[in-house]
Amino acid sequence: MTTASHHAPPAAQGRAFGTAGLGGFLQGRPDDRPPLVLLHGLTFDHRMWLPAINALRGRDPERQVLVLDLPGHGDSPRLPACDPEDVAAAVASAVEHVGLDRPVMVGHSIAAVIASVYAGTYPTRGVVNVDQPLDTSFLHLLQANREVITGPGFSQLWPAILASMQIDVLPETAQRLLSTELPRQDVVLAYWRQGLELPLADMEARVAEGLATLRRQQLPYMIIAGHDWDEAAVRRLHESLPQATVSVVPNSGHFPHLADPDRFAQLLAVTGQWRGSPRVAPQ
Repeated sequence: MTTASHHAPPAAQGRAFGTAGLGGFLQGRPDDRPPLVLLHGLTFDHRMWLPAINALRGRDPERQVLVLDLPGHGDSPRLPACDPEDVAAAVASAVEHVGLDRPVMVGHSIAAVIASVYAGTYPTRGVVNVDQPLDTSFLHLLQANREVITGPGFSQLWPAILASMQIDVLPETAQRLLSTELPRQDVVLAYWRQGLELPLADMEARVAEGLATLRRQQLPYMIIAGHDWDEAAVRRLHESLPQATVSVVPNSGHFPHLADPDRFAQLLAVTGQWRGSPRVAPQ
């Protein structure tokens, strides 16, 4: 992979960043725009961002971007624990390693939770949440299926979870960037540990506390969704996080960044103006 122009320093490829040795690459150059940190969803890897990065070169040339593989994915070793706080700490170490100044955190799916935890703990200029609801509906699903998920039934359940992501609506070239093989059960369970083991009331309190922290910080928070949100869902969002915006890339399933990379890059380019106060995303 090359940087946006010959004026930018060479991209670092296949490097290990931070104390956790997270695999990834850095490209672009530091300037007055906040750098981006891209975190993929569970069971995938950094390749899911490649079309959006290519599109970003035209929309926001030479923007500094750090792309990481989550622990236990791609070129990153597994951590002893993979709760959101643990992974956020590993990402923070990588961010410090390369000297990024208060990045915008971009997280897909469960990585949007990690990005939100990061923003509530470490210096940042905002969060881009890629198709991750800020409620506990998925936690209810996890706990209702705990025995299947943690037992031998995992291999039968996973295809249904994968089908719910609607990978089939993506262009074939985009589909090839996503692994559809049965993932390692121990890695998935490590990321889902809190949702499977903690009482729902405790998890709901954690979610509410995290949103309250982001609300107090008044950090910009952009949700890029793959389907329309109904009015009630938007109202609940604004009650808990008034500064949040929702932009929809229609009919893109769980992967708006792969369904329409140019539109996604347009939205990411808006974050170049973020200075830690709310901004309204284009609709």
